[in-house]
This record gives sequence, structure tokens and C-alpha cells, in this order.
Amino acid sequence: MGTPTPGPGQFSKRTDKAVSQANRSLPNADYGEQAAYQDAQQGMQKPQEVNVQGMNFGDLFGNPAASVTPFGAESARPDEPVTQGADAGPGGDSSTLASSGSEKDPTMASYMFALKFMADRPGTSDAARNLIRNLRSKM
Repeated sequence: MGTPTPGPGQFSKRTDKAVSQANRSLPNADYGEQAAYQDAQQGMQKPQEVNVQGMNFGDLFGNPAASVTPFGAESARPDEPVTQGADAGPGGDSSTLASSGSEKDPTMASYMFALKFMADRPGTSDAARNLIRNLRSKM
């Protein structure tokens, strides 16, 4: 007949019970492993519900409205132009931003051999190859 069909229908059967039954014990367990596995399974029971009566967002994280700057407020950086970090207007261009700077990372050089190996594999996606090429160009 074949594999039971999951889902609705006349011939469907539940398939999730077999997985939970298979996870109850270890096949081919060494001496003492089965007992340790059973003890670990007992520790993985559902967590007890926590009583959260009277607790709200403000108690946990403070007042979020306190960190919002109103529209009419004075600037926190009065000497910095609004176009700082943009490629047009007064102020520094995008090269002043930390994310666009080319910083040499010495730890990346140790991973480059493995990354090049991954890029040269036949099943590697074009996106992964392009990412690795981009990293190599910054080395």
C-alpha cells in the first residue's frame, strides 16, 4: 500500500504519533545512556505557567514614550547638518559612515581558504559566490 497519507481525506492517517513514539527511547543505546536519556526527557516537560497578574509592559521595559523626541524639540546635534552621511549637501559624504568604510579584518583572512573552497564547489549559489568575491575584494 505504501506510506500513510497525511492530511484530510478518506485514507489519511496521523503521522505525528510515530515521531513522538520514536523519540521516547534511544535505539542502540550504550550502557547507562538510556537512563540518562529518559531523565533528560523528564526534564523537558511543559514549563509551568507563570502568574503574570498585574504585570504590564511598563513594568518590564519602562515607559517607551520617554525616549521619543517630539517634533518641536531642539536638536541633540545642533552643529551637524541634516545631510551628514549623504552624498549630496553639506557635511561628510557616505564614506564617513562606519558601514561603508573598508576596514581590514585580520580574522577574515584565516577563513578565506574555506570560503574560497565553498565558492568553487559545483552546487554553490551565485549569491554565495558573489558574497565571497565581495569579501575577497575587501581583503
